[in-house]
Amino acid sequence: MLLLLLLCCRTDPGPGPTDDTASQDGGADPGTDGGGDGGGADGGTTDGGTPAPGEGPRCSLPASPPVAAGEVGLARAFPALSFDLPIFLTQAPGDAERWWVIEQQAGIRTWSGEDATEAPFALDLRDRLFVSYECGVLGLAFDPDFARNGHAWVVYTTAGTGGAAADWHLSRFTSLDGGQSFDPDSELVVLELAQPYQNHNGGALAFGPDGYLYVSVGDGGSAGDPLGTGQDPTDLFGAILRLDVSEATEGAPYAIPADNPFAAEGLFAGQPGAPEVYAWGLRNAWAMSFDRATGELWAGDVGQDRWEEIDRIEAGGNYGWSEMEGSACYQAGCETEGLLLPEAEYSHDEGRSVTGGVVYRGEALALVGAYLYADFWTGRLWALEADPRTGGAAARLLLEPEHSWSGFAQDPAGEVLLLSMYEGTAWRVVPAGEGEVSDFPQRLSETGCVDPLAPTQVAAGLLPYEVRHPFWSDGADKARWLSLPEGGVATVGEGGDLSLPAGSVVVKEFRRDGRPFETRLLVHHEDGSHAGYSYRWDEDGADATLLDGSLREDVAGQAWHYPSRAECRTCHTDVASVSLGLELAQLGEEVAAWREAGLLAGEAAVTPLVALDDPDLDAAARSYLHANCAFCHQPGGPGGGSLDLRWGVDLAESGLCAAPSQGDLGIEDARIVAPGEPARSVLLARIRDLGAARMPPLGSLQVDEAGAARIEEWIAAGACR
Repeated sequence: MLLLLLLCCRTDPGPGPTDDTASQDGGADPGTDGGGDGGGADGGTTDGGTPAPGEGPRCSLPASPPVAAGEVGLARAFPALSFDLPIFLTQAPGDAERWWVIEQQAGIRTWSGEDATEAPFALDLRDRLFVSYECGVLGLAFDPDFARNGHAWVVYTTAGTGGAAADWHLSRFTSLDGGQSFDPDSELVVLELAQPYQNHNGGALAFGPDGYLYVSVGDGGSAGDPLGTGQDPTDLFGAILRLDVSEATEGAPYAIPADNPFAAEGLFAGQPGAPEVYAWGLRNAWAMSFDRATGELWAGDVGQDRWEEIDRIEAGGNYGWSEMEGSACYQAGCETEGLLLPEAEYSHDEGRSVTGGVVYRGEALALVGAYLYADFWTGRLWALEADPRTGGAAARLLLEPEHSWSGFAQDPAGEVLLLSMYEGTAWRVVPAGEGEVSDFPQRLSETGCVDPLAPTQVAAGLLPYEVRHPFWSDGADKARWLSLPEGGVATVGEGGDLSLPAGSVVVKEFRRDGRPFETRLLVHHEDGSHAGYSYRWDEDGADATLLDGSLREDVAGQAWHYPSRAECRTCHTDVASVSLGLELAQLGEEVAAWREAGLLAGEAAVTPLVALDDPDLDAAARSYLHANCAFCHQPGGPGGGSLDLRWGVDLAESGLCAAPSQGDLGIEDARIVAPGEPARSVLLARIRDLGAARMPPLGSLQVDEAGAARIEEWIAAGACR
């Protein structure tokens, strides 16, 4: 699929799931860097002076992030465990103690009990995986008779062959050790698909009450369904398949249920359609589940430009993509006859990538029969309930926590769990007031990062720093500081990124016309988690107030986006070393001063970035891409495709000189970078776009004209030639 932005991340989602917006299409949010990139400590109302490095008061914040208040609460599940990009959580039939989680870029882990301290691999697929954006391990379903036969089905991707962007596999594996792990050599390939693009892979799996395996397959990728697979039931893309895998063998890995819509006894027998297809017209059904009480199948379908949708899946149902997006026409003059409208939808003003959920069948919440679902980008959690006034259904916002939700699960009692993709944690949905709570300063003056009596002055113990190449933030002036805990030391990693100890805070202040209007904190909490916080300055400039979520407003005559905490984490990922701009390639004279003060340990050989106007055109362009894109576009990052835009990567190895794998934006004979031809270069088109093709897709509301001009000059001069 997601989680995202994204983002540069799941276009959708990312999980997970997304690309064109952003996992679940992915993208990076230029406004969520929390002080890690671009610009310098360039003056303004806030001035920390030049105290001895690290001496004096510094930030002092709670050991864990706050939990949002709402109609329900959240409580940490499996508190001793954390995961690497988890996207799916489940249990095998008949085993109420053991849990299994998919790590998208590695395989499947398992453990038993709420207090487990280790989750070893049950199936390590890293030796065969192709990981990029939405690719990786995507789905897991246990045979209803797993206790006897030890069979489970897995969806994963490998490197594309025969011109495909990626190869999609549905395989059966057989368990070892009494059902606690799987033999990787027991793989029986059930179905393979050659994906034309690397995104919109679907991959959700579920056994229905009829004993058949239901499989979601995305539309094949790119933006706008360029191959028209959504409305073509003769292929397997953009569909949910229904397979009989009860007697899978090497010669016949699955059979066709006789009543499938296009099978001999189906609704559309004799009409054109693949016999595996159960429903179609879906863009990227990232997650689906059966209602334990009614047997109904529900799916969340990740949207394109405007709408995210929840669908109740019926045999032979056509859900409209790409004639429609949600209940609106996507194609001009779309034909709607025979198309099924969503049960619920929400616009991209409320979220960017839906994560399908489950129908609640527990006892702890007054939500029995409600379908719970979430948004990957904003973290919002909704309940879809029957509306007796209309005879339909109505959605109700339950909670707006700062998580990128990538998957739902249910325990044997029907209670609901959620996976936070970038945080790598699992959470239980509990009654309001029963979740974990941590106080967090509501005013900037209460954080310890500033003088409480004069909040425009940073605390003496903060370390000011500048970066060599600014990250684009819609032209705002910026200043940044680092707060290390008492006795804390930053450590230089192999690639030159700084690893910050728990208790560290990165502070970034944004200004227009010399006045601060936003201050962001990127906190490494004592519990090991990272979180971003945005403080909006009051009109009188005396203090700033913590925002609960994202906000868009006019600042000094210009639209500005304040990011939510979930948006911050879509870019500040572990693979990008979280802080982004705190790396040797970006820092200057601060490095020597911090070393001398004993605040920095370790060394790495790196070449410094250069400014946008540097005479070395190639170095300037590559520095721009590193500062603005590489935190998503690198191996293991949430960015779309297989780009590696880090500064130290050779151009030939960066992927920039290839054909686009995430859509050509309608450009004839497009390349990501077409040597000497900016008009054929998708990279430049995405930098200049302010719509769905925008990269990064979140946060920035203005084109970086100077940056775009420099990239255009670089391409025109023959980059990639």
